[in-house]
Amino acid sequence: MEKDRKMIIFLLFLAGICSSVLGEEWTADVVKSIDALVGSCVVLPCTVSHPGTYLSTSRLRGIWHRKDKWEEFFYHDDSTKILDSFKGRTRLLGNLGQNNCTLEIVDVKDHDNGPFCFRIELVRKDTDQPSKEKFSFVEKCADITMIHDKPQLNLSPIKTATQGKPYTLTCSVHHTCPSHPPQIKWNRERKDDNITEVHKHIHSGIWEAESILSFVPEEKDDESELTCTATFSAGIKYEAKFTLNVKRQQNYNHIIIPAVAVTATAVIFGLFCVLMVKKYNMWNRMSRLSLLQK
Repeated sequence: MEKDRKMIIFLLFLAGICSSVLGEEWTADVVKSIDALVGSCVVLPCTVSHPGTYLSTSRLRGIWHRKDKWEEFFYHDDSTKILDSFKGRTRLLGNLGQNNCTLEIVDVKDHDNGPFCFRIELVRKDTDQPSKEKFSFVEKCADITMIHDKPQLNLSPIKTATQGKPYTLTCSVHHTCPSHPPQIKWNRERKDDNITEVHKHIHSGIWEAESILSFVPEEKDDESELTCTATFSAGIKYEAKFTLNVKRQQNYNHIIIPAVAVTATAVIFGLFCVLMVKKYNMWNRMSRLSLLQK
């Protein structure tokens, strides 16, 4: 009787574990909508979570499919099952064992507009085949809006430079692909120039690339054109430019030198006058003394 009771408790415990791991508590969080530049690449951020204990990546299989046709795959670890129009252009960036199911699509086409839905399957350890436990999150799919216009390159701060004083200009652009960020170049990269690159995550699926140019303007830089060029993947290039105005430093030599010369002349003349007065007074005293002696 006691043995049967322990067996029932064990079975209930096992059922609790299985139901928590394989039950309805699996969830996924996928970006709802994102813009993508045609010809570039895009990342669809995705996280998946499940109750229970840790599951290794080898026990999990991540799949991206159409919302209404679950067997039409945008991504599958068996590349032969991927739709021909997406073959060689998709990959999982994340580690499923770490709850990361992020999808990358390169060489974005006009027709890559989804919706893109994520599914996760548990794989049998012994056969590496999917089990019956499959979870599709069709209520949270991603849509891509295609951008054909040029992305906006921002130059800041645009201001007048001063000859001989450090000047800094930043060129920045948003993008959707951290694995292939745009490369930003300047039309001037002199020996004494300093260029710093900065990459920031703005929000879900959007990053920013920055190039900061620092230099000391010379007189010859006045009215020169500064251009920054952002090269996206697939060789797509966009430019932003403006004309640099350089203010000369104020030169007061034309005032200082004459003023010093006048001051020096006045001092010398003053000293000369003092000496002449002293000499005259001395001569006057000597003349009076001579008259008295006579």
